[in-house]
Amino acid sequence: MGNLLLLDDVDSLGRSGDIVKVKPGYARNYLIPQKKAVVADKRALRMQAKLQEERAKQALIDKKESEEQSSHIQSMTLTIKVKVDQDRHMYGSVSAVDIVQLFAKEGISLEKRQIILAHPIKELGVYPITIKLKEGITSSMILKVESEHELPPLVEGREDRKEE
Repeated sequence: MGNLLLLDDVDSLGRSGDIVKVKPGYARNYLIPQKKAVVADKRALRMQAKLQEERAKQALIDKKESEEQSSHIQSMTLTIKVKVDQDRHMYGSVSAVDIVQLFAKEGISLEKRQIILAHPIKELGVYPITIKLKEGITSSMILKVESEHELPPLVEGREDRKEE
């Protein structure tokens, strides 16, 4: 298969106009059918300069948009209501998909892969969330995870009484 010329940005591989070397199956089954790459022959190499120029123009636009979006996101505090039992244990968890849906309600379009979560949130509380935007711009916001229903105040030493 040899080298490929990327026609589109591909996460963790490269940007439009880059020459990359990948395993034959990845090229044959994904990149070429999805029209994200072509075999890097003489004709494709002539196309490379044009693709890189277009990519550079797009990068400037994307960076400006990401910086604007980042400043808007950083001022945000979103709240998600979850179901909990009387011991304050959540049913399920809050994942990147849930956070994307919260942003959609605010009119901000993000993808699941842009939300940086080490693991799903499984407890009530306040969490800083990092968002990876285009062109390496990152932003952060605050996510409050609260109960759907009013909870009684937490009583100190409650666990001790369970053991008796």
